[in-house]
Amino acid sequence: MEQLIIPAIIAIVVAFFSVYGLTPLVIRALEKRKITVIDANKKEKPMIPRPGGLSIIIGIESSLIILYAFFPISEILAVILTTIFAFIVGLIDDRKTMGGWFKPLALAFCAAPILLLGAYDSNLDFPLFGSVSIPLLYMALVVFMIPIMGNTINSIDVLNGVASGFTTIASFALSICLFILGNYEIGIVCLSLAFSSLAFYKYHKFPSRIFPGDSGSVMFGATYGVIAIVGGVEVIAAIAILPAIINSFLFLSSVKKIVEHRQLKNSTAHTPDWKLKSTLEKHAPITLVRLLIAQKPLSEKQIATEIFKLAIFSGILGIITAFFMGVELA
Repeated sequence: MEQLIIPAIIAIVVAFFSVYGLTPLVIRALEKRKITVIDANKKEKPMIPRPGGLSIIIGIESSLIILYAFFPISEILAVILTTIFAFIVGLIDDRKTMGGWFKPLALAFCAAPILLLGAYDSNLDFPLFGSVSIPLLYMALVVFMIPIMGNTINSIDVLNGVASGFTTIASFALSICLFILGNYEIGIVCLSLAFSSLAFYKYHKFPSRIFPGDSGSVMFGATYGVIAIVGGVEVIAAIAILPAIINSFLFLSSVKKIVEHRQLKNSTAHTPDWKLKSTLEKHAPITLVRLLIAQKPLSEKQIATEIFKLAIFSGILGIITAFFMGVELA
């Protein structure tokens, strides 16, 4: 246990301060090149730099490479490669909005390192019911899980600070779960994701100075997903991001097709004081945000706070689940 402390500290420091230090440079570079988008939920309609995925990928990858130097295991290498591939997929989508099927299919290929390196356990662990061995079915689950997780975080990236803040909360919760279950190396890997997203949140929170774009939000989700797979905590990871999964389910069930959310009509409108209210447009998709403002309009900051409360609750549920699974294993 003691031999893990120094690598953990180094990885966390590198992950946090790389993103914290590089993001202002990325902001200035994007502003200089006028690579910006309108922040539609502000009365002034400010132009915000996007994407911010570059600083995030440098922070996460630097941290993971350091961890791999200390612990040269296939699981960490799988996280390194899958994260890079997911960043590239997101960056392509940032440069040119692709069709609805592009990201799911491209992210499915991002799962290749997990399968090729054998960085998974085909036993799926459930609380109370124990472990189920599904070798062939599990390989299909791996291929599907990366697109699902990547698009789940991407689809909740609609308000200032939500994607990075949500990822931070979920990743810290999942780290605790991994430590409870004795998977310390992957727990530290998850902390790298948590501290990278926390550092980016400093600039992404309301009012945002930069947006992560797909290269950031898709990468957040895909990295979270690969950590869940190599850590053998798939069910716990899903519980910890349940609000985001519910949001994706509501979105898909209402639009009834795979489509890029930026191409759809907005599900919200604005009051005279620029709070968000649910739109009367009957074809607008149903989302978690739309449910939160169904009864009364809320400010962007208030909605983000409510989403974070749900994330904390789900994270606690995940930790409780991990505790009971740990007791069963003991």
